[in-house]
Amino acid sequence: MKVITPEFLKKYPGLIIAISTKEGGVSPAPYFLNMGLSVGDEKENVLENRKRFFEYLNIPPERVVTQKQIHSDNINIVSEACFIEDSDALIANEKNLFLAISIADCIPVFLFDSNKKVIAGIHSGWKGTEYKITEKVVKRMKDEYEVNPNEIAAYIGPGISVENYEVRKEVAEKFPGSYKIENGKYFLDLKKDIYQQLINSGVKEENIEVTPYCTFRDKELFHSHRREKGATGRMFGVIGFTQ
Repeated sequence: MKVITPEFLKKYPGLIIAISTKEGGVSPAPYFLNMGLSVGDEKENVLENRKRFFEYLNIPPERVVTQKQIHSDNINIVSEACFIEDSDALIANEKNLFLAISIADCIPVFLFDSNKKVIAGIHSGWKGTEYKITEKVVKRMKDEYEVNPNEIAAYIGPGISVENYEVRKEVAEKFPGSYKIENGKYFLDLKKDIYQQLINSGVKEENIEVTPYCTFRDKELFHSHRREKGATGRMFGVIGFTQ
C-alpha cells in the first residue's frame, strides 16, 4: 500500500497525517482502494478498503470521524468518533481521535498545533475556498482553544493543480490573483488561494507545506472526479495525534 505523507511529519512525534492512494484495495476498477460509500462501489469492498488503510496506519477504525461533504463552510468540533452530516471541516482536541477527509480533486487541508494537540481537517473545493473555510477554521481554533496561529503548522494535500483545473470566467474572477488565463481559458489555483488564506490568518510561511502532487495528473496514484468524469473512487486523508 502506498500512502502520501508530508515531509515535515518526522518533526512531530505522535502525529499522523496520511493520504491514501489507489493502491492496496479490494475493489475492482475503476475503484481500487476506494474509500467512498456513495460512488457506486460495493459497500463491503469500501469497508474492507477503509479497514486496510487504517490498519496500515495503526489507527483503530472506531476512533475515526468522517463527514458528508457538501462544499460549504460548515465547521464542526468533535470529541468522539462519529459521522457528521453536512460538514466540510472538523476540529478536535483529543488524542487518538482521527479526522478523515474525502478527496477526489478538491483540496484537503490539515492543520495542527503540536503543543495544544489541536487538529483540523478541511475539504476545500472552489466553493469552500471562496467561502474562506480555511481562514474560518484557523479562527475557530483560536477562539475555541486559544491556539496562536503562529504555532499552527499546515499541510495542503493532493488535489487538482492549476494546470488541470479549467473553470468558467465567472468562477475564476472570484479569486483575484489565484487564476491564470491561457488561450482564452481560465485556470484556477486553489492551492495558491488556500496558502494565502493561511498567511492572512497568521500562519507562518515556514510552517506551511504544499504537496507537489496533482490528483488529475498523477493518475497512477489518485482518483480524480474530473479526469474520470465522475466514474471513480475517493481517497481518504487523515490527521490525528497518538501521543
